Amino acid sequence: MNFDISRRGKAYLKTAETLLRNAKTMTDAAVAAQLEALAENHRQLAVKASHDDSVKAARAARRAAAFDPYAGADMFA
Repeated sequence: MNFDISRRGKAYLKTAETLLRNAKTMTDAAVAAQLEALAENHRQLAVKASHDDSVKAARAARRAAAFDPYAGADMFA
């Protein structure tokens, strides 16, 4: 399933990239491992946030269409 990444998801991904970049510069392996785990968590949060945001947008669009008296009407018919 493909979907666009939401702004919130992009923010999580940016944080994950920063964490991974910092993990690569660490000399302490334990700290690097924790940063990598935190980056993976942020990657998963990005996917979940984007999915949740797309569902929320679809619900809002359905609600707006339900109240639009012209929704689905062909204006040239």
